[in-house]
Amino acid sequence: MGQPVLISMMFALVFSACLSTFASAAVVEHQFEVKDVTVNRLCKDRTITTVNGNLPGPTLLVREGDTLVIHVTNKSPYNITLHWHGVTQFLSAWADGPEYITQCPIIPGNSYTYKFKVTKQEGTLWWHAHISFLRETVYGAIVIRPRAGRTYPFPKPFAEFPILFGEWWDGNIVDIIDTALANGGPPVNSAAFTINGQPGVLYNCSSNQTYRMNVIRGKTYLLRIVNAAINAQLFFKIANHKFTVVAVDAAYTNPYVTDVIAIAPGQSVDALLVADQKPGLYYMAARPYTSAPVATNNSTTTAILAYAGSPRRSKPLLPDLPAERDTATAAKFYTDLTALVTSPYWTGVPQTVDEDMFVTVGMGIMPCEKPGTCNGPLQQRFASSMNNVSFLLPSRMSLLEASVRNVSGIYTTDFPKQPPVVFDYTSPNSSFNPDIIRTTKSTKIIKVKYNTTVQMVLQNQIILGPENHPMHLHGFNFYVLAQGFGNYDASRDSKNFNLVNAQERNTVAVPSAGWAVIRFRANNPGVWFMHCHVEAHVPWGLATAIEVENGPTPSTTLPPPPADLPKC
Repeated sequence: MGQPVLISMMFALVFSACLSTFASAAVVEHQFEVKDVTVNRLCKDRTITTVNGNLPGPTLLVREGDTLVIHVTNKSPYNITLHWHGVTQFLSAWADGPEYITQCPIIPGNSYTYKFKVTKQEGTLWWHAHISFLRETVYGAIVIRPRAGRTYPFPKPFAEFPILFGEWWDGNIVDIIDTALANGGPPVNSAAFTINGQPGVLYNCSSNQTYRMNVIRGKTYLLRIVNAAINAQLFFKIANHKFTVVAVDAAYTNPYVTDVIAIAPGQSVDALLVADQKPGLYYMAARPYTSAPVATNNSTTTAILAYAGSPRRSKPLLPDLPAERDTATAAKFYTDLTALVTSPYWTGVPQTVDEDMFVTVGMGIMPCEKPGTCNGPLQQRFASSMNNVSFLLPSRMSLLEASVRNVSGIYTTDFPKQPPVVFDYTSPNSSFNPDIIRTTKSTKIIKVKYNTTVQMVLQNQIILGPENHPMHLHGFNFYVLAQGFGNYDASRDSKNFNLVNAQERNTVAVPSAGWAVIRFRANNPGVWFMHCHVEAHVPWGLATAIEVENGPTPSTTLPPPPADLPKC
């Protein structure tokens, strides 16, 4: 029996066993050893950074209300931090993990323990490295089941399977990003996509490296899908099958039937799959959805859905995936989802707004340190920005520690709530306009009072070309009130806000040459990173942070930092 088959069986068995194992658990503890290992993919050996030597890393299985304790030992040659993507971290901001935002890195040879409680969330999230491009191979799923005595708001599945999409480079990922940052241009494209760490049969030397999911005809399965790819949004289909989406980003949705799932980097989708076809082999396949008119990796990763009793030597059917630039299909999936308001942790959309912001997101350029040596447009270096502020990470202290200790000189709270120049954000005529294309680096963040309701219009600008930006907010779920194309018009578009059952997310795919409106309650004290989850855009500056002040009571006040918090 091949390794992918064994892995598939192990996942199903572990998930089933944990239904009873974790029924009364209050503390779930893990040992994470970050270390380099050598693996073979695409016809060659490559050294990668992993947790416990595995790709993907361990799946964290908890129930709502449990406490997670993860002991991390860094045996890799790189600085490391880990982020628990989508976990709201209520009053545990110190455990959130983004480098220089809530902590300084764990240096090689050192250890640190993350401890936090998982509250008022159910579904699928994930964890990953939050430094450089190391999350290429340092990631894994977080599965949050209802606490004992509660059930899913849908029929109990026969079994559950994590489906984690990844991205693979043909070379050392740290060297690749360092080269890109040095020359001011984009990093080279990835060589492959993966499903649960395996590229699939359409890539060279990969016919024996294909993930296999074994099912029984007539049974219903819950797929816990995560896009852990570095840069690519993906379309996902299974030949001759349909999905019923029941949750996104660990927030329940009204059941949504579809034969294709669109998923941006950082997002997760829980989908029921009924094994209702005749016994055989069916390809599960994912390929990029790309809105930018640039050369990309447009290859397809595959895995196999295998029915018990499949005829020997049967050939899998390949699904008909959407075209690479099928924006209509992606937009339909993203906009059709609505929240399940009868779910146990739903709270209604705030009807009034305290802080109303309009934020442009997109690309720009900065001067090259040595003229003529940069590979960006106009021989400059790429610099992503929000409201023309290209975010600069601090280096001598984390933002959260500087906030709590009231240390000046680390950041300022003057992030602009409106763009400095109003122009036609989605017109190709705006490209290379010298008055709007250039930006500068600074560490400007947003500061709000506790329990403030924040609304943010995220407007994509197509300077240097249209591109979809998946924007992720740490520390909160937000409501996606509306999404659309072109320039946002408050008088027109606010009439279409969903203020009844807007989908909850922690990552929203802001449409190419379009906009999205999000709203959230700032009821979690701390400093929370907000950034594009296309990894290349973070070092280029498409980010900011939101500082939320403490509330009026001890139960709404952030505790002091742990004594062993890593220092810069």
